[in-house]
Amino acid sequence: MLKVLKNLKKSFVAVIAIVILLCIQAWADLELPDYTSKIVNNGIQSSGIVTSVPEFIGVSDMQLIQLFTNDEDYNKILENYKLVDSNVTKEQEEKIDKYFGKNYGIEPNTIYILNTLDSQKEEELKKLILTPIMELSAISNEETANQIKNQMMQNIPENQKTNFENVELTQIIKSMPKEQITPLLEQFNSQIKGMQDSIKEQAAIAAIKIMYQNVGIDTNKLQNDYIWLSGLQMLGVASISMISAISIMLLSSRVAAKLGRTIREKIFRKVLKFSHAEFTEYSTASLITRSTNDIQQIQQLIAMMFRVLVYAPIMGIGAFLKVLVQSNNSMAWIIGVAIIAILFIIGTLFIVAMPRFKKLQTLIDKINQVSREILTGIPVIRAFHKEKHEESRFEKANMDLRKTNTFVSKAMSMMMPMLMFVMNSIMLLIIWVGGQNIDQGILQVGDMMAFIQYTMQILISFLFISMLSIMLPRASVAANRIVEVLETDPSIKDAEDLKKFNQNKKGLVEFKNVSFRYPDADTEILEDINFTAKPGETTAIIGSTGSGKSTIVNLIPRFYDVTGGELLVDGVNIKEVSQKDLRDIIGLVPQKGILFSGTIESNIKYSDDNMSDEVMVEAAKIAQAEEFIETKQNKYKDPIAQSGNNVSGGQKQRLAIARAIAKNPEIYIFDDSFSALDFKTDSKLREALSTKTKDKTVIIVAQRISTIMHADQIIVLEEGKVVGIGKHEELMKNNETYRQIALSQLSEAELGGEV
Repeated sequence: MLKVLKNLKKSFVAVIAIVILLCIQAWADLELPDYTSKIVNNGIQSSGIVTSVPEFIGVSDMQLIQLFTNDEDYNKILENYKLVDSNVTKEQEEKIDKYFGKNYGIEPNTIYILNTLDSQKEEELKKLILTPIMELSAISNEETANQIKNQMMQNIPENQKTNFENVELTQIIKSMPKEQITPLLEQFNSQIKGMQDSIKEQAAIAAIKIMYQNVGIDTNKLQNDYIWLSGLQMLGVASISMISAISIMLLSSRVAAKLGRTIREKIFRKVLKFSHAEFTEYSTASLITRSTNDIQQIQQLIAMMFRVLVYAPIMGIGAFLKVLVQSNNSMAWIIGVAIIAILFIIGTLFIVAMPRFKKLQTLIDKINQVSREILTGIPVIRAFHKEKHEESRFEKANMDLRKTNTFVSKAMSMMMPMLMFVMNSIMLLIIWVGGQNIDQGILQVGDMMAFIQYTMQILISFLFISMLSIMLPRASVAANRIVEVLETDPSIKDAEDLKKFNQNKKGLVEFKNVSFRYPDADTEILEDINFTAKPGETTAIIGSTGSGKSTIVNLIPRFYDVTGGELLVDGVNIKEVSQKDLRDIIGLVPQKGILFSGTIESNIKYSDDNMSDEVMVEAAKIAQAEEFIETKQNKYKDPIAQSGNNVSGGQKQRLAIARAIAKNPEIYIFDDSFSALDFKTDSKLREALSTKTKDKTVIIVAQRISTIMHADQIIVLEEGKVVGIGKHEELMKNNETYRQIALSQLSEAELGGEV
């Protein structure tokens, strides 16, 4: 897999951009639950009051705070506040505008305003002022105030009670000596000390709300402003997350597509270098699967990999830290339960489904192979009436793939409902435990909502990682298959020190004691082959089926390498020149005419796109193809279907011959290329060709005696050995093998006369 991923270096900048954007998205997503918590806790529950240290305190409320504190603490509290007078500073003015509104006129010496404090001093002030504010809140509450007032009335003589019945508790306390107030509030203070910090905060904020209302602050406006501001901030963070996610998807898709293109290009270039030996190792169907389906698996993995390797860990670790640091961690055990449940489900499915994942690619190879064989062999299948047999072959391959795919799909389809069940169950558990904590004052509603979101982020991170663990084995198998092709060393490759052709021996082909055996074969296909094909002459090769005729001509362009002896072209061993230079001077017409999708013109001009039309037309005339080309509606622009399926066998062969002639090479090789032509066309083509190739080397492999009987040199093969070399007349007299082949096709009279 790593060898495949090395190709990502071409997209280095995009990969870095993706990583940065993933970090930004993860940050934004981790911030969103915190905003939810703030809106619920501070905006809705606390009316936009974010701290238990009041920004403004009325003079009357400050007097009450003085009653509930000792002189030392009161002086410390008072040090942090300044009585607003007619000389308002710019900083104080901004704070007044924020809480009271623009151009609000505060009556001098009626309100205390908080000085600017650092976090340490603010924390110290909070400890001093929290209890007195809660005591002030208690006496401001009608029910609590009545309870305290009734307790105080019990110690007052009956004749004085009527004087206090209609007086507010705050007025009574103000009129009492300080040493009498403290015992009255001792019981209440003991209750305060036993409260949770969150309850103290909420109670203090409720008291501050009343204090703000007492000095004229519109707490409804304060609440709305906080919710709107937090909501807009939350929307901004969500927009950053959305933009990052869209950018990541676009970049990931481009990177994955570019990687796929790079790998496909490398595979294609590698396959073009393969000799026949490598093509026997890899079937065509397998190479197609590796170039398409296998690369598709890699692309899908890459598109998800960045999110899993970068985003998921940041989200999982970040959310867990947020839970521990910002939220109440008394419910952290729930996350552990959820992770264990998810890992159990994923692990079980992993064990069950992974073997089938690895088998899928082989089965895709198989169905591609069967499909290709059937589609290319339809005429034969119909001729032998084997449709049912081929249908059963395809059905078996198709059924094997379907069964494996169905099993994997069922296993994967079970995973998502099970994971959703776990996630929803965990959510219910959080709500149940969180509800109890809220009831006990341990937790706030906003904190519970944030905890739910953080937990879901952690679980989704594990879900991403689990999805990668499912995709990775299949992609790993695909990557190994791709690397296997890319690392295959072609058996035929250029030498390190290349030589140039000898121009004094231009067109000369020499076989010197050449032997050849196919890879992994036990016996030699060719043994001790010796002959020379000279420029200006036609060398013909004939022999029975399987005698090695096509093998000999495949050795000349180095489709195979000789295993013994030497094969020289232009006076140089072909292993010592580059394959490109060698094949540039050879015009090959294979036994099976192969055309490419395009036009007649593109096929004839295949060796040179810049070839002139005159050269193309001349080649078509020599190949006897002009006659049928002129009948086409678009002449040379007429389309050719894939593999030339829209032309006849003879027409296909003539276009293949025209393609080789148009190249104007030094050496022409015709591998049984005239067999698809009728005798008349064959004769006319050879006559026209003789003029074109009078100074060229022509090598013809043929089954027809009539095609080669006028050759300058005829090589007779039998079981991979040369059993005769000479002209037609000589071989008819001296070579029994040639004579038998000739008499099997033509009569004595025809062989002795002109054809």
